[in-house]
Amino acid sequence: MTHLRSLRSGLRALRPAAFGADAAGERLERIRRSPHFVDGSFRNPVPARTRPSGSASRFAKVYFDKEQRLLRAPQGPIPVHRDTLAELAQPPATGLRITWMGHSTVLAEIDGHRVLFDPVWGERCSPFAFVGPKRLHPVPVPLAALGPVDVVVISHDHYDHLDMPTIKALASTDTVFAVPLGVGAHLERWGVPADRLRELDWSESTTVAGLRLTASPARHFCGRGLRNEQNTLWASWVVAGDQHQIFHSGDTGYFSGFRDIGAEHGPFDVTMIQIGAYSDFWPDIHMTPAEGLRAHLDLQGGRPHGVLLPIHWGTFNLAPHAWAEPEEWTKDAAEEAGQAVALPKPGEPFESAGPLPTEPWWGAVTQPITRSWRSPVALADPQDEQLTSADAAVER
Repeated sequence: MTHLRSLRSGLRALRPAAFGADAAGERLERIRRSPHFVDGSFRNPVPARTRPSGSASRFAKVYFDKEQRLLRAPQGPIPVHRDTLAELAQPPATGLRITWMGHSTVLAEIDGHRVLFDPVWGERCSPFAFVGPKRLHPVPVPLAALGPVDVVVISHDHYDHLDMPTIKALASTDTVFAVPLGVGAHLERWGVPADRLRELDWSESTTVAGLRLTASPARHFCGRGLRNEQNTLWASWVVAGDQHQIFHSGDTGYFSGFRDIGAEHGPFDVTMIQIGAYSDFWPDIHMTPAEGLRAHLDLQGGRPHGVLLPIHWGTFNLAPHAWAEPEEWTKDAAEEAGQAVALPKPGEPFESAGPLPTEPWWGAVTQPITRSWRSPVALADPQDEQLTSADAAVER
C-alpha cells in the first residue's frame, strides 16, 4: 500500500503540463457551492453513462475491423477553403458571419465582435505529441494570421476542445476567455492571467465587448488526467449581440433541456451543433445527426428556423462510424425537415442571411455511405411523455 501511494505521488509530481491543473482555493470553494456539484463531482442535467457500454471485445471487433477502419478516414486530401483570410479581411455584410475551422473550432463574427469557440490548432488531440488522434486536414489559416479575437469560448476540457499549445499562443494576446467552472485552473497554469478569465456555472452570464455570453447546460463529462474526476464543468454556450444570437453545443448527448434553452434564449440565427463521434457504445454523451437536428429544432421553439452548422466531425477520427456519415446524414435529415443547413469546407466563411454553402464536397474524398441516416435511433428522451411535432418531422 505504501508503495502504491508513492507511485501515485510520483505520477502527480510528473504530471505533464497538458494535464492542466486542479482547482484550489476560492475556485474550488466556488465549485463546491455549485448546485450541480454533488458528492464531489459535477452531475449532468439528466443521468448519463459517461463510460462506454457493452463489452470491450465487441467494441474492439467493431473498431479494429479492417474494412470499417478504411471507412473512418477520407480517401484523399480533404479540400480546405483557400481564400479564408481574404474573405475575413472584409467585414460581414449582414453583421453575422461564421467560419468553421474544423471539428468544433468556429470563428463567429457577430455584430462587430469576434468570438472563437473551442480553438484547436494542434496536430493531435492528446496530451502527447507522439500519440493520439491526428488531424486529418491542415488548419485553414495560421492562428497568428487570424487577427484579434474579443473572446475565446471553451465548452469543456477534453483535448479535442481545449488544446494547450493553442491556449498558450492566445494567452499572449489581449483576448478574454469564457470557460465553465474549474476550467480556468488549466488556463492559468498555461499563462492566462486571472483577470482575463470569465468562469461560469450553468445559467450564469458575462458581458465581453458588448456581447452577452451565457453558459448553458450540456450532457457530457470532463477530464484530462489519469483520474478524470468530474471536477470541471462542461457547457453549451449562448452568445447574444445587439442584433444576432448564436448557440454552440460543445459536446453533449440529447436531452430535453434544449427546449428550455431555446425558450429562454432563442430563437437563434445560427446553431453550431455536435453531430459526430457518436456510437451505440456511448449513446448518452454525443448526439447522432438525427438527435442533433432535433436539438436544433428544440432550440428554435420546435420549428425550422435559422441555420444549422454541423460541427465535431471531419477533423479527427474519434468513433467507429464512417468519416463522412455525420455530414451526409445531417444533410438528408435537415432537407427532410425543411431546415436550412450550412455545409462549408473547413475555413469557408458564410453569412446566415446570405447564400449558404450546400455542396456535398465530402463525396469526392469518401467511399459511398451505404447505411441510410434512417437507421433506427432512439430519439425519445426517457423523461419525455410524448414527442413534439418537430420530433415527428425528424423521424419521418
